[in-house]
This record gives sequence, structure tokens and C-alpha cells, in this order.
Amino acid sequence: MTSGRAPSRSEAGSAVVVAAAQAVAPLFDIRGGVAKCCHLITKAAAEGAKLVVFPESFLPGFPIWNAFYRPIDAHGFFRRFAENSLNTASDLFGEICAVAARNRIMVCLGFSEVSDGSRGCLWNSQVLIGDDGAVLNHHRKLVPTFYEQLSWNRGDAAGLRVVETPIGRVGGLICGENNNPVARYVLMSGAEEIHCAGYPAIWPFRNPMGGASYELRKAIHFRAAAHSFEAKVFTIVSAGVLDEATIAAVSEGDDAIAAMMRHCPQANSMIIAPMGDVIAELPAGEEGLLVGEIDVSQLIELKQHHDMAGYYHRSEIFRVSVMRDRPRSLDNAVFERSSPSSEESENTRVHQDQTLRVVTQ
Repeated sequence: MTSGRAPSRSEAGSAVVVAAAQAVAPLFDIRGGVAKCCHLITKAAAEGAKLVVFPESFLPGFPIWNAFYRPIDAHGFFRRFAENSLNTASDLFGEICAVAARNRIMVCLGFSEVSDGSRGCLWNSQVLIGDDGAVLNHHRKLVPTFYEQLSWNRGDAAGLRVVETPIGRVGGLICGENNNPVARYVLMSGAEEIHCAGYPAIWPFRNPMGGASYELRKAIHFRAAAHSFEAKVFTIVSAGVLDEATIAAVSEGDDAIAAMMRHCPQANSMIIAPMGDVIAELPAGEEGLLVGEIDVSQLIELKQHHDMAGYYHRSEIFRVSVMRDRPRSLDNAVFERSSPSSEESENTRVHQDQTLRVVTQ
């Protein structure tokens, strides 16, 4: 396992150490994945990190089979994926929070979340856990990208927030969301200072055996650099790793699928400065912990140049609104007994076939 540390670029006393875990969890093994997650949290804390960021869907792995199999042939993968997805009310999730608290470190965790209302309803989620073990923010990816929609439901903006923490104001997005200018602007307008970005190990768009491959590392770099420069933030990118165990689990002995997986260019983890330059990065395809120092006090001066959510924003011209509700499959309603002839008020609606009047609140 590789380990990388960025050189100090900050004045004594003003820097904070952060980390990105470039790692892979055992696919379809939530208990093994949680154990590895807890180990990496402890290791990052031992390196002095106050925040560690994990890849997209680190637990229980990324649903990459959707790129290689027809949907009618992939039901078994989805079942195992759903059975090993994580709920934030579970004991296993509680173990991760407890390790964060014990080590006094914040954790930005990417995971596949299973609904408490349906065992088949999943989200691509990212949580920020405080150094006391409390969940500070819970984000669900707004739109699963392309074939990801075969596994994950659409998210919401309830977690599209920036959180005040002891090391700065922290926000985050998942993979392709880092392309979304409106989502990024919402975080800019929350005075974001540290941006957490999670990515998978590979993301094939075309058959990598037959033409130009999707260079995920390049795509990550210019997304991260653009957001860092526009928002004047530090971006911590955590990318996954494709290992032989994952190739074997997904290919199931199909040599063609295994070959395609191996030919996909892998992503890598990096820390990007607010001017868009790379502070430090790890080699693609190698597990490791990237550790570096950042100093959010440097951001204030840069706001004089371009402050997209401040003086450089024309609020009287451009208006952005966000729906913060987190939808539920079933909402509680208050019912009143009524006769069909009752007068309908402005705030009520009578169903003609029933003797129930629904009161909107």
C-alpha cells in the first residue's frame, strides 16, 4: 500500500492535515468493507489527519457490472449489491461513526445506501461524519450517471449543503455531480472552503478494447481544478482502486469482460489547491493514503480576484433556488371525518368516493 504526503505550504499553526483514501473494499462484503473502512480511518488519524475522504460507493463497492452486462443478465449482481448496501441507522454504520469519534477525525464516506422503506431502493450517498461521531451531512447523488441508474435511485438536495467544522466549511459532491454548475454554485454560495469529491476506480463509457478509452484521471483533474479555481476552495479527491478480486467477482470467468475491465484507465486521488494546481497525488491503481496540508486562510485573499458567490455575483440578475425537501414514499396525513355534503374550504379537497376529508397542513 502506497502512502503519499504533500509538502507543507502553510505557515506554522494555520495548516490542517487532510487525507484521501485510495482504496478498494471487498465487493459484496459489507462487514469486511466496514472493517477496512475503520482501519483506514484509524490510519489516517495516526498520520495526523483531521479529515479523511473515501471513494464513491466505497461500501460495498461500485456497481461496475452495469457497464458490461445486459440488464436482464445482471439481476444477481443487483441482489447482492442491495443485500450489502448500508443504512445509516444500522449497527455497522454506527461502528464507523464510533471509530471516527474514538480517533477524533472527520470522515467523508461514499457508500451505497439502502432505504428503510424498501430493501430494493438504493441511493449513491455521501455522508460527512464529525469527529464526535455525529452525522453532519447526508447527501444523495442527484442523478445517477448513465448505467448507474440500473442500481441507484435519484437523490435530492436535502444534503446539498456546506457544513461549518473546526477545520473549515466542508462540502462535497459525488463523481459526475462535480460537472454540475448549479450544484457546485449551491456549495459556493454556502461559503465552501474544503470540497470532498468521491470517484470510482474505472468508469467505461465505450468499449476500451475498440477505441479511445475514457481517461477518468484527466476528467477528474480538470473538474477538480475548475471547481477549486472558481469556488476558491481546496478539493480533496478520493478515487477507488480496481483489484483482481473485483475483476474476478464481476467477470465471473468471462475473459472478455475481464479484459475490458483491465483496459479501462484507472482514476487516482489528488489534493487540488484553489488556483487549480495539484498539491499532491497518488499513482493510479495503487492502494494508499494521500496525506497533505491545506490552509483555508489563504482563500480570503483570492476572493478579491473572483468571488462568485460574493461581489462577482449579480443577485439582482441571476436567481438560484433549491428545493431542500427529502421526499418520502409515504407521508403522514391528518384525516377528519366528514359527510360528503360538507362545504369544501380553500385548504381541503374532498374525494367524491369517500367520506374522508384530507386536511393539508
